[in-house]
Amino acid sequence: MNRIDKVFKELQNKGEKALIAYISCGDPSLDFTEELVPLLADSGADLIELGIPYSDPVADGPTIQRASGRALAGGVTLEKILSMAKRLRERTQVPLIMMTYYNPVYVAGLDSFVEKAALAGVDGLIIPDLPVEEAHTLKMAADKRNVHLIFLAAPTSTPERIARIAELSRGFVYCVSVAGVTGARDTTAHGLEGFLNKIRQYTELPLCVGFGISGPGTAREAVKHADGVIVGSSLIERIEQALQGENMQGEGCEPLKAAGPAEAMNSAVQFIRDIKAAIKK
Repeated sequence: MNRIDKVFKELQNKGEKALIAYISCGDPSLDFTEELVPLLADSGADLIELGIPYSDPVADGPTIQRASGRALAGGVTLEKILSMAKRLRERTQVPLIMMTYYNPVYVAGLDSFVEKAALAGVDGLIIPDLPVEEAHTLKMAADKRNVHLIFLAAPTSTPERIARIAELSRGFVYCVSVAGVTGARDTTAHGLEGFLNKIRQYTELPLCVGFGISGPGTAREAVKHADGVIVGSSLIERIEQALQGENMQGEGCEPLKAAGPAEAMNSAVQFIRDIKAAIKK
C-alpha cells in the first residue's frame, strides 16, 4: 500500500485529521532540510511535501519564492534532492510528496523522473502547472510505480474540471482555498465549506486544504470541513525569521531571542506541534 493511503487510513481509524507540512528543499541548505524532515514527522506532521525550488513558479507566493531563491543560490538541484529523499527514507517512513513544476519533469523524461522518485522513496507528486487534461502520460508512469499523482482543485474550477480532477487524483485532492498563489492568510476563505462540498460530490478521497493556512486557528477552522490541512508559507516564514534573528509576528508565534539553524528547527517543530494539537481538538 502506498504510504499516503496508509497514513490517511490510520488517521481515519483514529478520528484525526491530517497535517501536511511543506518545506522548500535546500533552504537554507540540504543538510538543514535533511535534519528537519524527521523532526517534523516526529512532531506531528503526517505527510511532508518536499518543495523543489524553481526559478519561474506560477503557484508560489513571495515567501516560497524567497526560499526557492535562497536554495537555488546555494546550488540545490533535482538530483541532489532525490539523493536526499533516498537518505531520508532510511530514517523515516513519513510519506514524502514532491511538489515541483512540469518543466523539470519534462526535461528529465517522464518515465525517468518517476522511476528515480519511486526509487528514492517518494510516494506522491504535485505539479501545479500540469493541466489535468494533459496529465495522461505522466499519470500512466506514476501509476505503474505506485506513485500518487495529486491534482489541485480551486474555487474557480468548473464542475466538469472538478470531476476530472477527482477521477485522476490518487491519495488526496489538494483543495486550494483561495484563488491566487500560496501565502499565509489570517482567516480561512469564505465559502470553503461549499467549495469542499462540491468536490465531495465526485470523490471519497481525503480533501486537504492548502494556500492560506497560517497557524493553529486557521487550521482548526479548515478541518471542520476538510480531512487535512497543508501548511507551507507560514512554516517557511518561521524558519526564515529565525535564521535572520527577527522577532516573529502572527498567529501562534512567540518572540525569538536567538538565531541560527538550531533555533530555526526548534521554531518549525514547535509550530507543527501547535497546529497538530489544534486540529486534534
